[in-house]
Amino acid sequence: QVQLEESGGGLVQPGGSLRLSCTASGTISWIYDMGWGRQAPGKTRELVATITRSGDTKYADSVKGRFTISRDNAKNMVYLQMNSLKPEDTATYYCYSKVRRDRAFSPSDYWGRGTQVTVSS
Repeated sequence: QVQLEESGGGLVQPGGSLRLSCTASGTISWIYDMGWGRQAPGKTRELVATITRSGDTKYADSVKGRFTISRDNAKNMVYLQMNSLKPEDTATYYCYSKVRRDRAFSPSDYWGRGTQVTVSS
């Protein structure tokens, strides 16, 4: 079994910063891409940032220049540093990981339960 657990969400004023963390645990032989998605009330799920095992990153245009994704392969962790936060960043943020549990099978996608980020004056 594979589990993803997020932490670091909370309430912050516009212009403030937060750092989200996510830890993958369970039966894991290899972790490929990791990332973060978010979903605001009344909105569809949006992919915010992704990072490959080697460190190649991609960002949504809405967060480019403000958010930074990173990972620690030894700890099976991925992070999202969020700076210059705006009210429109308010959403539930979900951790993503593509994991191979056994070498005989193809990788599968996993998502965490989410952590709430609220940006308000």
